[in-house]
Amino acid sequence: MRKPVASSLSRSAMLCAALALGSSCKSVEPHTTPSGETTAPPEVSTQEPVTETTSETGTETPTRRGNSPWLRARVGDRVAYSFSANRKAMGRQQPGTVPEAAVAGVVTLEVVAVELPWVWVTLYFTEDGGAPSRRPMLARPLVVPVRADESRALEVPREGKQSTEQLTAAGRHWEAKRYLNDKRAFDGPLENRLYAATPGPLYLTNGLLDASITLAGFAMGGGSQLTLVEARQGQEGGTTGLPPTLARPWGPGTWFDMRMETEGTTSVLRTCQAAERGFILRQQVTPPTSGAACPDFAQAEAVPLEEAVLARIWESLDARQWPPAPEGLAAPAKRETLTVGTHRVPVLQFEAAQPQANNVRVQAYAADPWEDALSGLAHEARFQPLLDHVTPGGGGTQLTDWGVWVPGVTP
Repeated sequence: MRKPVASSLSRSAMLCAALALGSSCKSVEPHTTPSGETTAPPEVSTQEPVTETTSETGTETPTRRGNSPWLRARVGDRVAYSFSANRKAMGRQQPGTVPEAAVAGVVTLEVVAVELPWVWVTLYFTEDGGAPSRRPMLARPLVVPVRADESRALEVPREGKQSTEQLTAAGRHWEAKRYLNDKRAFDGPLENRLYAATPGPLYLTNGLLDASITLAGFAMGGGSQLTLVEARQGQEGGTTGLPPTLARPWGPGTWFDMRMETEGTTSVLRTCQAAERGFILRQQVTPPTSGAACPDFAQAEAVPLEEAVLARIWESLDARQWPPAPEGLAAPAKRETLTVGTHRVPVLQFEAAQPQANNVRVQAYAADPWEDALSGLAHEARFQPLLDHVTPGGGGTQLTDWGVWVPGVTP
């Protein structure tokens, strides 16, 4: 039975996904100055005291908290990276092995509106020639509302041995730190990250200059890479832009509910997503019966935005075509309409016999993952089964509702 929609953004999931990656990508050419064989200390976001203002009612309310560069974001701030990802079989493969695949192009993140405490970023993927990506998961621009002030401490370690470098990339000279995390001795990946010592215009991706993951082991090869090709700042004193709708959200600013039936027990889990100061926040909770749809991200897992981008590129290798083609189909897909909360979604329903269990697995995918009927649904949920049941009486999962929680914003 398929598990509930899982986070594609967690650090642990990124490393697991990387176990099907390899080393056939080019990198930035550095001039390296080793700084010893010690493990790099955690990189912690700069924390400043919370500033307070007195409201008209006489109570103190928090305002512009921290000194994050996101608080100084301008419309037109932009970074772009060339990307590639590929996987290939190494040696004899077992039946059902994930097929070989490759993808390449340019990913761009650009500030399109600033309405503090929110900074609105668009994320889009193109082919090397500038045409929209032909990969279904990368084929449309996505919207990411990012909170610029400080609601909680964000600490994500940069793992591995550290060295310092000087290099030129995107027409600028950078002082940089490299983090090399080598797990190949244990059939794990080789992770290579290069960050600007002073992020400057690269604040959108926490200063990332180059990132790659290389597989060693598990009978798979290939590679995944991000390399900076453009960095620019918007015009000082320019317009603040008009916040876009969340019709096609990447994830932050949204929530969705999945109902799970297991051994006669039914439960509903809500996935809430946010973004703050260059980190993606994701938390799964029991849906509240009243109040805000996503009232608190204090315990949410934080993943750097650039790691989430790298993970999404890798995941796109699994969706080379749409609709997907499940194995063991008993008949061609049927066009149906699935009711999800107040939404009516055109779907393709597949039925696959499972003789060993004397049952049938029924899955329903969005007929078009970019269908207007899915307006406001997080990207990850669009490419998962909206319904996945085993009949008779075998339980399963189903998307039951979704929405947008960012104040004053509609899908």
